Amino acid sequence: MWFYLLKRLLLMFPMLLGITLISFTVIHLAPGTPVELQTTMDPKVSLEAQKRLKELYGLDKPLHVQYWDWLKRVAFLDFGRSFSPDRRPVWDKIMERIPVTLSLNLLSMLIILSVAVPIGVIAAYKAHSWFDKATTLLVFFGFAMPSFWLALLLILFFGVYLDWLPISGLRSLQFPQFTFWQKVQDLLAHVTLPVLGAAFMGLAGMSRYMRGSMLEVIRQDYITTARAKGLPERTVIFKHALRNALLPVVTMLGLSVPGLIGGSVIFERIFAIPGMGQLFWLAVMARDYPLVMGELVIGALLTLIGNLLADVGYALVDPRIRTG
Repeated sequence: MWFYLLKRLLLMFPMLLGITLISFTVIHLAPGTPVELQTTMDPKVSLEAQKRLKELYGLDKPLHVQYWDWLKRVAFLDFGRSFSPDRRPVWDKIMERIPVTLSLNLLSMLIILSVAVPIGVIAAYKAHSWFDKATTLLVFFGFAMPSFWLALLLILFFGVYLDWLPISGLRSLQFPQFTFWQKVQDLLAHVTLPVLGAAFMGLAGMSRYMRGSMLEVIRQDYITTARAKGLPERTVIFKHALRNALLPVVTMLGLSVPGLIGGSVIFERIFAIPGMGQLFWLAVMARDYPLVMGELVIGALLTLIGNLLADVGYALVDPRIRTG
């Protein structure tokens, strides 16, 4: 088990290095530079001033030299300073936003697991029933629906027509004057729509994977043997079948982390949530290379950690992985 974990940890470093190299190259190939975006609309800026800005940002060096300089700083957890006018350290900007994004993603993941697993188990146990057909229709609807359209529908229905929930931000203007429980209620009201939107997008796929895995398991010989021994159906399904059916779901859970982090860009932008997604959008629009790379490194690291946790969970569930 420990050798398996060590091997997975060692593989994370070359993967992270490759991700940073590709990301650094791609963002510099995108049209427009920070200097152009900051000076094009200002006729008073001279060519000499543009040249000094390039030297200040280090953009006058060859691309491989820029990457090597950036990599040496990141080795000491120094992501540099943002190209924005405030010139704040990238690390400080990310640390302000990352708790919001992680909280939203964790809430979405809990909802996905608590709903998708029971739906998949029941749909597999009652295959071809009205429940199975209804959940299949819901899943295809979830797969086909664009995330931004779902966010707009949630805003229109719950925020505009019914006026039940706030449609933007993380807290109300009167938040400092609220009591403790009023603050909790206000925060929950503001995160309900983005969390439900993100959870619905992940729920569709996860419930299908759970159903397919459960259908395969309950047809195995040892399930037939357990039933022949007279065990209660509840014990057969939830004790013997469910544990083995969770193997592919655990893997998909780790692979769904990139989708949740990537989806947070859309939901945080639409709902005006001050998280990493919104910060990433603003950084890309401003061609803020240090901030974009800092966000990509953090996102890639969280994704690799999610995959590692999925592998660990797989090893805990399946003894063959631990002893193989």
